[in-house]
Amino acid sequence: METRRLAVLCSHLSPSTSTWETPLEASTSATQEEEKGGGCTQDGCVFCRIVCGEAPAFKLYEDDVCLCILDSKPLTLGHALIIPKCHFPSLEGTPPSVVAAMCSKVPFLSNAIMRATQCDSFNFLVNNGKAAGQVIFHTHFHIIPRKAGDKLWPSESFRRTSIVGNPETASLVACIKDNICASSCDDCKINASPLS
Repeated sequence: METRRLAVLCSHLSPSTSTWETPLEASTSATQEEEKGGGCTQDGCVFCRIVCGEAPAFKLYEDDVCLCILDSKPLTLGHALIIPKCHFPSLEGTPPSVVAAMCSKVPFLSNAIMRATQCDSFNFLVNNGKAAGQVIFHTHFHIIPRKAGDKLWPSESFRRTSIVGNPETASLVACIKDNICASSCDDCKINASPLS
């Protein structure tokens, strides 16, 4: 597991242009926030450097909000990243409108990637926080094309156990619902029953 995390870290921190035939520059177009002078980038962030055109990347797609690039050290052929053009260090710190814009691109980007790689499946992944394996603290989504039997994730062979309806589970459900209500608007309509 540590080896894979290190590989992911290396893929984002030190992309090697010498092995790329034609590295493409990332967008240099400004977003609305940048045009208003609202500092969308962070010094030292490799994804911000790609967005600004200061670091090479194989660009697959770009719009006003996000950019899709090939991962420089992919887990599978076609492994791509969707990154917002503005710097947000974590998913919970990313505005919902930006997350929605990024997510809205997943169906057509994943379909194009699957067709190009002759895959029929993909993993859609977010590593959010250090314990979850995030190594570049700029929100990003992974699209990882998959083929049957590729054995990419060792955990796929793990047997999963059913959730147990006990007081601990009921307490967990109640706690999560309380946190949802506390972080959403006043009209929270979550049923109080833990089995709902």
